[in-house]
Amino acid sequence: MDIYHVWCDLKPEIADTEFADRVAAYLEHLRAEGLIQSWRLTRRKLGLGVSALGEFHIMIDVTGLAQLDSAFARVASRAGLTESLHFQVNSLVRNAQFALYRDFPDPVRRRGEEKF
Repeated sequence: MDIYHVWCDLKPEIADTEFADRVAAYLEHLRAEGLIQSWRLTRRKLGLGVSALGEFHIMIDVTGLAQLDSAFARVASRAGLTESLHFQVNSLVRNAQFALYRDFPDPVRRRGEEKF
């Protein structure tokens, strides 16, 4: 499983629950279309965390780079319902940062034959 991470802050005057509702609508749309497996929205608690990463953290699970590429292609089309839902989330945030991680060790990893 690959995990696409998004960290962000909200623009001033944006309600946290509005953001949560819009994230849910957008990512549930992508999930229903088979473009992602699952997702999760979290919020920094008690001020603990790396402030440069933002207050909110979205984790999006995909089965691999092919599924992620399909999701990116749909979003990059900038058309239809996907574009509307993406805009409704994107317009609320600032300081967005992104990362891609994978489960480790990889399921294909063989041990004992490493050369380094």
